[in-house]
Amino acid sequence: MSENFGNDFITIVDDEGNEFELELIDTIDYNGETFSAFLPTDMDEDDPDYGLILLSVTEDENGEELFESIDDDDKLQQVHEMFMTIFEAEGEDEE
Repeated sequence: MSENFGNDFITIVDDEGNEFELELIDTIDYNGETFSAFLPTDMDEDDPDYGLILLSVTEDENGEELFESIDDDDKLQQVHEMFMTIFEAEGEDEE
């Protein structure tokens, strides 16, 4: 994500064909895999479903990024904890 040019946004399509626009918050490498954290742009922050969306990032044979859900609950928890540690450290740096 380039801080010089503003935030990055992607549109994803779920298995049912619904489109969602997401704002990229950060990307990390963890245990040899790449993960990205997003927030939904088309959802009110007061919505009970609003929150951080974590996706696994891979590349197809053409070099295009593919975003996939993290199906392993343990891996999802570990990745969530890594992002939260980073976000908390960034928050402390701003103070």
